[in-house]
Amino acid sequence: MIHPLEREGGIFVIAEIGTGHLGDRGKAADLIHAAAESGADCAKFQVVFADEIIHPLTGELDLPGGRVRLYDRFREVEQDEDFYRFCKEATEAAGLVFLASPFGLRSARLLEDLGSAWFKVASPELNHFPLLDLLRSFEKPVVLSSGVSRLEDIERAVEIFEDLPRSLLHCITAYPAPPEQYNLRVLRPLATLFGCPVGVSDHSMDPELVPVVGRAAGSRLIEKHLCLSRQDPGLDDPIALDPPLFRQMVEALRSLEGAPEVQWDTLVRERYGDQRVEAVLGTGRKVLAPAERANYERTNRSLHAVRALAAGHRLVPGDLAVLRTEKVLRPGLSPQWEQTVLGKKLQRDLPAGEGLVWDDLLS
Repeated sequence: MIHPLEREGGIFVIAEIGTGHLGDRGKAADLIHAAAESGADCAKFQVVFADEIIHPLTGELDLPGGRVRLYDRFREVEQDEDFYRFCKEATEAAGLVFLASPFGLRSARLLEDLGSAWFKVASPELNHFPLLDLLRSFEKPVVLSSGVSRLEDIERAVEIFEDLPRSLLHCITAYPAPPEQYNLRVLRPLATLFGCPVGVSDHSMDPELVPVVGRAAGSRLIEKHLCLSRQDPGLDDPIALDPPLFRQMVEALRSLEGAPEVQWDTLVRERYGDQRVEAVLGTGRKVLAPAERANYERTNRSLHAVRALAAGHRLVPGDLAVLRTEKVLRPGLSPQWEQTVLGKKLQRDLPAGEGLVWDDLLS
């Protein structure tokens, strides 16, 4: 089994299972089998512990079964180390590469204890510097996803892994993501600027358009959500590909690679039409896509109060957590300021869950 960062040529296809197994080993096995049968190279999972991701007061989520607290939804998909060991062993038994995203220090250490060969950093964690520093200490390859990020955000994260094998996934943090906002002309400039393989994490509904045009535009990795059915209750199932659609995507990618690379642009234009291809290619300037602009500083990480803190309290370790803000709470300072603010005195009350801002510290 060849590590994707060591492959010469070819496209590496990642089937994002995420938490779609819902903690059921039988369903996890079915998804792994579907990934293998659909032609994927890799099955990817998410190691979720709710407290590493959001505060209990983050807000609610509308699901087919009704409105639920987002925190509770994450709690429902928490699993122990034995479950992920099962997933890793089943993935490798199926001839696939195992990959998973940690969302904090606990989940990262769990994956390291399992002997994970590499790690995926999801887009919202691109500025989770304590997590990135821990992953750097493992001295293993990483894949960094770059949705809802600016060029300087990517640069800061990539620098942490400067002397390690790494790759970068271009992404739009929207579910579903509009294909015409993918701006795939940015792939080759990103590869040149950061000196690493680049790929696409695609959240659009079309099984082929973004992955195939992305391959023609320089993508070396394609990540796409896989489900057994879009009617299943997993968080990402409504925007995932079922096995027949996933196989359609893989076959379209492989068929492109059956032709000389100099013909790829012509082939995708013949297949999808000049207008659609140009829309997906975009300008090549790395900017936040319209569909994700409102998520900046909300989907990615900032410093939040774990509990209510009174004016006059001096901040100590354990008072703050590096969390996603999401829709309800106030975004806080970037995690890069965590060590700077510890020891500082609050000038006003800081409610539980709210983001810490400079005005909370300045009189």
